[in-house]
Amino acid sequence: MSEFKAEFENILYEVADGRARITLNRPEKLNALSLVLQAELSEALWEADNDRRVHCVIIKGAGKAFSAGYDLSGTDSRVPVSRIESVDGSYRGARSIDDDAWQLERGQRYRMAIFDMHKPVIAQVHGYCLAGGTDIAMLCDMIIAAEDATFGFPPARDLGALPNNMWLYNLGPQWAKRLTLTGDTVTGIEAQQIGLVLKAVPADLLTQEVEGLASRMAHIDPDLLSANKRIINTGLELMGARTLQRMAAENDVRGHNTRAAADFRKSVKERGLKATLRARDAKFGDGRARVQGPEIRDEHGHLIDDV
Repeated sequence: MSEFKAEFENILYEVADGRARITLNRPEKLNALSLVLQAELSEALWEADNDRRVHCVIIKGAGKAFSAGYDLSGTDSRVPVSRIESVDGSYRGARSIDDDAWQLERGQRYRMAIFDMHKPVIAQVHGYCLAGGTDIAMLCDMIIAAEDATFGFPPARDLGALPNNMWLYNLGPQWAKRLTLTGDTVTGIEAQQIGLVLKAVPADLLTQEVEGLASRMAHIDPDLLSANKRIINTGLELMGARTLQRMAAENDVRGHNTRAAADFRKSVKERGLKATLRARDAKFGDGRARVQGPEIRDEHGHLIDDV
């Protein structure tokens, strides 16, 4: 199959050898997820789902990380809801609780393309996969990670709840709670042990592993791949997975109205985002959870490995 590439501002999109490769392409921002990027991602996913040459999709990140989370800077967020939208209109901002829920659900609709589209999607994860990065990865049908990748949702410590929540369905309730109640992180190897990812491999073999799986699916009729993906996702829906995503967005509004979230916003305004994040995370030491064995820490909150 000849290679095809399309131009976007925040992602790279190419089709070759029976697969579409989508690369989150804001490496200078560790692929922070702006609303523009998410809109482009959704567009590319539906393009791949409509393209008969494509059997499966790979989502990966450019540079040092898959994605370090949502873009909290407030830049690059202007995406018209429709071609009718104009500067003369009176539109939602974040003035009310319902406005907040509406905006969160809007972003979620972009991400849910991964779950709703017919063709299977593989997340190829290296480096950081944090916060919004996990929302993208965990909606994928399979996650293959580098052994030294880092998974977690640190904003759950003070900024809000999770606007997507597939943790329960991948990890089970106890590990979902352990990680989301603390914002602690696990490595790719540990993520495999608790079911967060399908497999963890050495970083230098990550691309080979993902492409090998994509090549196997390229031998399968895409309509048959669709049938087998969709029956499993229907099972997840019967277990409430899709409804839970809508509820997760509304629950994040609840998180945004906590005292902790108000203090976070005040600190960002007074001290800046980077200083606020550093102060928050310093209390958690290295911010890691340990999957196997006791969590013995030094006086700085760092796990002691020789126990």
